[in-house]
Amino acid sequence: MAAHSFETPSAPARLLGIPLGDFGFFRSLLLAASAGFLVFFASCFFAIFGIFFYNQAGHHHVDLADSYRYVAFPAGVAVLVFGLLFFTGTWLVRRVSGK
Repeated sequence: MAAHSFETPSAPARLLGIPLGDFGFFRSLLLAASAGFLVFFASCFFAIFGIFFYNQAGHHHVDLADSYRYVAFPAGVAVLVFGLLFFTGTWLVRRVSGK
């Protein structure tokens, strides 16, 4: 009996059912940028409402620009950097492994 080697096809990494390893370099950059923008605007939205309720409930006078400076911008940059590392990393692994 001859031994047969069977290769199982490897599936790309998935996030919520979306295959993440099949993107090219430009698509990886675009996905990282869009994730950063999405987090920036979502965190800015919630930070503005948080500051609004904080100002109304406690009769404080916190400037709404603080939501951009101290919440939304750092969150957006952090997700942008993480997205660049993740998406270009999966692209690079796919290119190096030849899949």
